[in-house]
Amino acid sequence: MFKFLKPAPTATKKVPKEKVKSSYLWHQTGVLLAICIGYIGYYVIRLIFTTEQKSISQVYGLSTAQLGLVMSCFGVGYAISKLFLGALSDKSNPNHYLATGLIISAILNFGLGLNFAFFFKINNRTVSLVIIMALMLIMSMAQGMGAAPCQKLVQLWWGKKHRGTVYSVWSSAHNAGAAACVAVIQLATWLFHGSIPWVFYTGSIVALIIAAFVLITGSDRPASVGLPTIAEHDGDAPTTKEGKIDQEEITSLTLPQIFVKYILKNKLVWAITLTSMSLYLVRYGVMSWIPSYLTDVKGFNDSFAKWLIGIFEIAAVPGVILLGAVSDFLKGRRAIVCIGCVIGLIACLSIYFFASNHTLIVVILMLMGTLIYAPLTLVGLMVNEAVPKFAVGSSTGFMGFFQYLFGETLATALIGILVSKFGWLASNVVLYSAAGLALLLLIYIMIKEKSNVRMQNK
Repeated sequence: MFKFLKPAPTATKKVPKEKVKSSYLWHQTGVLLAICIGYIGYYVIRLIFTTEQKSISQVYGLSTAQLGLVMSCFGVGYAISKLFLGALSDKSNPNHYLATGLIISAILNFGLGLNFAFFFKINNRTVSLVIIMALMLIMSMAQGMGAAPCQKLVQLWWGKKHRGTVYSVWSSAHNAGAAACVAVIQLATWLFHGSIPWVFYTGSIVALIIAAFVLITGSDRPASVGLPTIAEHDGDAPTTKEGKIDQEEITSLTLPQIFVKYILKNKLVWAITLTSMSLYLVRYGVMSWIPSYLTDVKGFNDSFAKWLIGIFEIAAVPGVILLGAVSDFLKGRRAIVCIGCVIGLIACLSIYFFASNHTLIVVILMLMGTLIYAPLTLVGLMVNEAVPKFAVGSSTGFMGFFQYLFGETLATALIGILVSKFGWLASNVVLYSAAGLALLLLIYIMIKEKSNVRMQNK
């Protein structure tokens, strides 16, 4: 198993020079399909319990507090696993790593179905609840194997002039994954007459098929298939600390050495990570509270308000891809695009907070989806570009740790507490503050970007 996860060796037979371009295109197509469809598979597994929570509560008698306890196990475990398992991907074959995480997730998800089918009938609910929590916690670890290898493959296979577009396409897979999860649930419900265990079984079967697809279509780094590195092929190399260029794709440094040298001591990585954390606070501070805020404050129908969560997600996809392409057009100066988005976001938040017209609020929500997800996507790419390719997984995991443990937690727990004590005005203050902090950090990042460009051109 561990041999399976080790990086593929450099190919001894090289692709002929006249075939390099066509071979690169062929492998890039396979890698893009593998990371997009593979990450959709992760989301299918990840969201089944969340999507089915009401049905689970009704059929198996779990309370809202118990459901929240189960989902909190996933959130905390996922944040921690992003940090450690993201870094581990730097020492692995990213394509095999991606598929392995999905296979493990599918097996654990199948276990959830078995628990509902059998253990709930023969054990008391306390034992079954503990089993569910344990499975969700372990599954969150496997889910932490998803994003980092995908982001590393983007760095390995595309140069900076195309990377923003490709990364944005991949990032949109999580929106597509949410839709795919609902489709899988509806299919299983129709085929198996509403059986909750079979919803989980079906999700696992779909994920295993996708994992096989990833293994067939994806690839490790270009050198493993006889191609030149992307630095040689496209003139691409990442800018690291102090504006230095590093073209290496693998290293003999240990994971702790990589983490200390290229993550903890890298001011740009810290700035980008804190920007992402602030934007995550805004993302979940808006999305998680759409039904409650719009029904309590704006007078929306409860059923329609719930649908707006999906609209908020899906409406962002075209804009995210477009703005990713714009960042490529600007020769990788992604901070400028992010600054424009955050300024627009602050304006939209003001309208969202103070407008009363329902149509206007819906339009603003759709626009905010793009203005939140576009900079979130680009800062995810920026943190990868701030380190060598052998440290991409570490940078991804480091950022993910802050996003989920602090950004999402503050957006749900903190805002919930503040609103209960001080009303929705407190939520407005938190979201304004987070957006303002993101803007200040992005200005610093933009200055560092310009400084790095000047150093490279000397």
